Amino acid sequence: MANENWPVHGEITGPIVMIGFGSIGRGTLPLIERHFKFDKSRMTVIDPRDTDRKLLDERGIAFVNEAVTRKNYKKLLTPLLTQGGGQGFCVNLSVDTGSVDLMRLCRKLGVLYIDTVVEPWLGFYFDKTADNASRTNYALRESLLAEKHAKPGGPTAISTCGANPGMVSWFVKQALVNLAKDLGMEFSEPAQDDREGWAKLMKKAGVKGIHIAERDTQRAKKPKPLNVFWNTWSVEGFISEGMQPAELGWGTHEKWMPKNARKHKHGTQAAIYLEQPGANTRVRTWCPTPGAQYGFLVTHNEAISIADFFTVRGKDGKLKYRPTCHYAYHPANDAVLSLHEMFGNGGKAQPVHHVLDEDELIDGNDELGVLLYGHDRNAYWYGSHLSLEQARQLAPYQNATGLQVTSAVLAGMVWALENPDAGIVEADEMDFRRCLEVQSPYLGPVRGYYTDWTPLEGRPGLFPEDIDEKDPWQFRNVLVR
Repeated sequence: MANENWPVHGEITGPIVMIGFGSIGRGTLPLIERHFKFDKSRMTVIDPRDTDRKLLDERGIAFVNEAVTRKNYKKLLTPLLTQGGGQGFCVNLSVDTGSVDLMRLCRKLGVLYIDTVVEPWLGFYFDKTADNASRTNYALRESLLAEKHAKPGGPTAISTCGANPGMVSWFVKQALVNLAKDLGMEFSEPAQDDREGWAKLMKKAGVKGIHIAERDTQRAKKPKPLNVFWNTWSVEGFISEGMQPAELGWGTHEKWMPKNARKHKHGTQAAIYLEQPGANTRVRTWCPTPGAQYGFLVTHNEAISIADFFTVRGKDGKLKYRPTCHYAYHPANDAVLSLHEMFGNGGKAQPVHHVLDEDELIDGNDELGVLLYGHDRNAYWYGSHLSLEQARQLAPYQNATGLQVTSAVLAGMVWALENPDAGIVEADEMDFRRCLEVQSPYLGPVRGYYTDWTPLEGRPGLFPEDIDEKDPWQFRNVLVR
């Protein structure tokens, strides 16, 4: 897949091990081939399913048909990541693989590491013996932060670097800079990892909160059959996060909290969770093409990390400012139907899971961005409009949703090669300009839009509602109750 028209961003001098070869792994492979110099004979892909092994056999890439587990990961990965010298790179794009354990091993071996989610080992998401607080992404992120603080510096391990979480953190910084300029503010752009500087800028801009606002309009050629879960990206990943409690970064402007909301007792205190599944929790949000829409409040790491990154505290350590932040996701219509079917059956997932590839889809796009709201311009959406047609032209083996993820993995890998001793980092701490420079060729139009829409539009209507008419951007008005 090498192409002289595409830039080579760097050289991976050691072996490459890709864990997981589902829809995202397949899509990431040609981007690695296109943008890095590496020895293909020293690349290995590991997956318990061999569905697409032919793509690897055609390229002469080694394949290990096995699951990476808590019991075997050290014995399995150590020789693969260290043979032949140079600095290896572990690209973890799998489910049910303990991210913190894997990055600890990689850093011990001097190997670079990247993943798209703080993934737990098998059994975490559906553990009926665990309370909901321990099943949250907040808890998973706290395990990552504990490792980060215990062993600062060292070989770079990038956590949660896909489209979201990942790319959207870079969008937030760019959107904030754009907004601050449009508001006529006098400011100097903070350094990339200057948490305090960025947080104070967001506070000064008057941002009350952020929606990771997404609309996937990709349509399949055929209608979805009963008893099958269709999605435009990992079904297992979507079900897992969808069955976790709904979570959101909790802002200082909020005056009301749902009765089933819970605070965390330890850690950053940047987020709350609800005692209900995220994929069965609706919120009101806005995207440029559809306008006002419902989204699902599915838990994502960025809802917590962004809220945490943009927190302002006084000299006494007391909380002064924090934006509310959460995902507001309208997936493809077939995925919505699949969710209704699953929750209608008591939350029992369908026996057949299927990711719609680019050949099964007929048209549509994935509109993924960040909606910064509550400031003097009301709300500002900034993000990617990537169509299925554009995705087909840009890279093989993926639809619009997949390419937004895989191109973010690419950007993270480039950043890791250019910053090999950064320790454990989240997307919020990375150079957003460099990362978007690498990724933008794969994102379609990336634009910003202002809107006068608020969650109060058209309310109250025919029925009485418990809303806060004085402050449109209260979560009380956002949550569909």
